[in-house]
Amino acid sequence: MLMIRRIRIAGFGGQGVMLTGQLLAYAANLQGLYSLWVPTYGPETRGGTANCSVVISDKPIHSPVFQKSDDLMAFNEPSLAKFMDRVSDGGNLFYNASLIKKDVQCPQNHVYGVPMTELAQALDKPQVANMVMLGAYLKKVDIFKEDVILDSLKHFLGAKKLAMLPVNQKALCVGYEAIE
Repeated sequence: MLMIRRIRIAGFGGQGVMLTGQLLAYAANLQGLYSLWVPTYGPETRGGTANCSVVISDKPIHSPVFQKSDDLMAFNEPSLAKFMDRVSDGGNLFYNASLIKKDVQCPQNHVYGVPMTELAQALDKPQVANMVMLGAYLKKVDIFKEDVILDSLKHFLGAKKLAMLPVNQKALCVGYEAIE
């Protein structure tokens, strides 16, 4: 049976949108799956809009293009507004409940408000908010083995930032625990 997952991650530049997408694509490859990661930047990198598409499959992927995603991680309200109607029925919609205060209604989807910014600030590292969201995502979308995500995180942190591994791991755990 074909397994394919289409994921869109969107937010402001500087929120870790691209890293989150790269991490998922890399983890898929480590796990023996096929993946494609396609970044899209707004006019500015930090502070502007950014989104990326990730496609993960157990068969070769012939196109990174998709109209509707299976999963959306919206890190800010403009991203939610732009992409929430582009989630397939029955898909998952994760949004930053720290920045998006309105009640998000999307009856055809599973909706999860994750206070990623607040939870990251509670760790005294606001820059790991994307890992909080990723932890919540990993709990609900059971594709990856934990060690594969950690190996991917080590790869992207590199030797220079390896000291950030414990707080990133903690952020993943906090996100995982924050969602029902």
